[in-house]
Amino acid sequence: MQNGMHDVFIHPLALVESDRIGRGTRIWAFAHVMAGAIIGEECNIGDHAFIETGAVIGRGVTIKNGVMVWKGVTIEDYAFIGPNAIFTNDRQPRSTRMPEIQALGRTESDWLVPTRVEIGASIGANATIVAGVKIGRYALVAAGSVVTKDVRPFTIVAGNPAKPRGYVNREGVVLKETEDGSWWDPHTGRRYRITQDHVEEM
Repeated sequence: MQNGMHDVFIHPLALVESDRIGRGTRIWAFAHVMAGAIIGEECNIGDHAFIETGAVIGRGVTIKNGVMVWKGVTIEDYAFIGPNAIFTNDRQPRSTRMPEIQALGRTESDWLVPTRVEIGASIGANATIVAGVKIGRYALVAAGSVVTKDVRPFTIVAGNPAKPRGYVNREGVVLKETEDGSWWDPHTGRRYRITQDHVEEM
């Protein structure tokens, strides 16, 4: 318990400045959660993660070690963010100490670009998420990918830049295409139909 929060575990070596941490959340050593960040219930925040002021994290989210979540990033319920995944929030970054930039008198609204990870989506280790994209619900971003465009729900993307490679179900199982154009789970035999932005079990 820290900052008057009950039912929250904060490792003694973590730095947690926010008082908006949901019940059951666990924050591990050397993580830094800045004041104004919002973290929902039952989350797990790994070692050396950094969560900036203005970041919003839903319920049941797993954030592994070394993840950087900046202002403007929203991560919805039950998403998984793999180790060393990096978010960005500015498409044209320049040091604010640069004289030319200071002369412009830029405000936050001039550069901050929102990014969203929807419910149940997973982002693999060392992936980079470029500012302004939306990772659709239950989508899967492969390890090491660089995501520069929106990812549709239930879609696997991989590469630099990341491109669609197939589909997954809610459990994250990679689906196989059949000759009749339907898809199936090779572990259970369940069959699926891919519709716009949705995977339906047949």
